Amino acid sequence: MKSNENNYAFIDSQNLNLSIRNQGWTLDFGRFRKYLNDKYGVVKAFLFIGYVPTNQNLYTALQEQGFILIFKPTLVFKDGRVKGNVDAELVLHAMIEFPNYTKAVIVSGDGDFHCLIKHLKTKRKLKKLIIPNRSKFSSLLREFLTEDVDFMNNLKGKLGYKAQ
Repeated sequence: MKSNENNYAFIDSQNLNLSIRNQGWTLDFGRFRKYLNDKYGVVKAFLFIGYVPTNQNLYTALQEQGFILIFKPTLVFKDGRVKGNVDAELVLHAMIEFPNYTKAVIVSGDGDFHCLIKHLKTKRKLKKLIIPNRSKFSSLLREFLTEDVDFMNNLKGKLGYKAQ
């Protein structure tokens, strides 16, 4: 653990979950939380997620694993799809918490976070942009493809869910 760091993670849960599943594996969120702590010194991990009342057990498990959940009301479409766009909440909370963390870790491949990432980088507050899928992310994030970005494609062995 990097105990001398005070970094916060801001996680787009839908982008993370769908990007990992599109690679054919399931993320073990408990192991992911420990990974964020050990590798990036993350002491607080904000997980932005759409709220669905029937998912209470999932929310409880995520909180027990050390995530701080920030809920977004969801819309249910006629075809049954559920949408909870968390982008504004993630940006807002990153700025609300700005004076409280040393550096931020942003977890998403969504280009809607370009302005936030650019601002954090300008202010020397970006620890890392973690893009879940190297093969599928917004081209708006390409300018950060330097030491600022890590990808999760090769982490299945370390962070993949293993049925017990």
